[in-house]
Amino acid sequence: MTTATVPAPSRLEAGAPRRGLASRIVDRLGSGAVQVVMVVLGLFWLVPTLGLLVVSLRTTQVNNAEGWWSVFTKPAELTIQNYANLLGSGFTASFWNTVAITVPTTVLVIGIAAMAAYAFAWMDFPGRDTAFLVVVGLLIVPIQIALIPVASLYGAAGIFGTIPGVVLFHVAFGLPFAIFLLRNFFVGIPSSLLEAARMDGASEWKIFAQVVFPLGKPAIASLGIFQFLWVWNDMLIALVFADTGNQPMTKYLQSQMRQFGSNVDILSSGAFMSLIIPLVLFFAFQRYFVQGMMAGSVK
Repeated sequence: MTTATVPAPSRLEAGAPRRGLASRIVDRLGSGAVQVVMVVLGLFWLVPTLGLLVVSLRTTQVNNAEGWWSVFTKPAELTIQNYANLLGSGFTASFWNTVAITVPTTVLVIGIAAMAAYAFAWMDFPGRDTAFLVVVGLLIVPIQIALIPVASLYGAAGIFGTIPGVVLFHVAFGLPFAIFLLRNFFVGIPSSLLEAARMDGASEWKIFAQVVFPLGKPAIASLGIFQFLWVWNDMLIALVFADTGNQPMTKYLQSQMRQFGSNVDILSSGAFMSLIIPLVLFFAFQRYFVQGMMAGSVK
């Protein structure tokens, strides 16, 4: 007597979840050929950075006479004199001014936005949805519309031209996006974790600090990188609200511009110095950055 063979149910029939588009793209990026293409594209995008480095290591006369690629046949033309001249000027003070503006701004935006995002995601209070809609609406408010009113307010408060004034402006306009981003990440955290913590007697602050914040590290790291880069590379707010004694690197380099860009020695070395810190930050936190960018898209 023959026994009929029952075919095994397929993944879809067995109720297995379908893989999303992002998941399939990630799998394809793991193939060898695609990785080679990505490496070639990465090297291609690094060419301008390499050119900037070479230009910053050569004198103005050499840069005016030939292209930066000639360094491969004339490596003896390289010198660090441009960096010695740069560090001996006002660039060093502007570098520390940039640090004094960027670091507090990033820390304040992350701290305030994380607490607000937790409240919008997991706490019930009157007007919560309305308040969140107001925060989302602030995303479309252009910075330029607030320059004159805030400048007048700063003048009355006596903080116009100071570093705290610049920090406050960056924090105010960085919070809406930060709250929106982190709130959307926090709502994806399983509610069972929070309920278990509440049953153990944990307060809302303890749940935020020991459960939600650690789980939100990928999104927080991504936000931190973006916020740091926005403030580090900003020049509009610095031009308006920072005086000469408190100017960051972007404003200092702009003030060193000469006619027809003849001071390429200062601009190239200063631009590369301002590029180092963001590059170090990105490579140090790239694992969290990728996790934060892919969070919620790969299932």
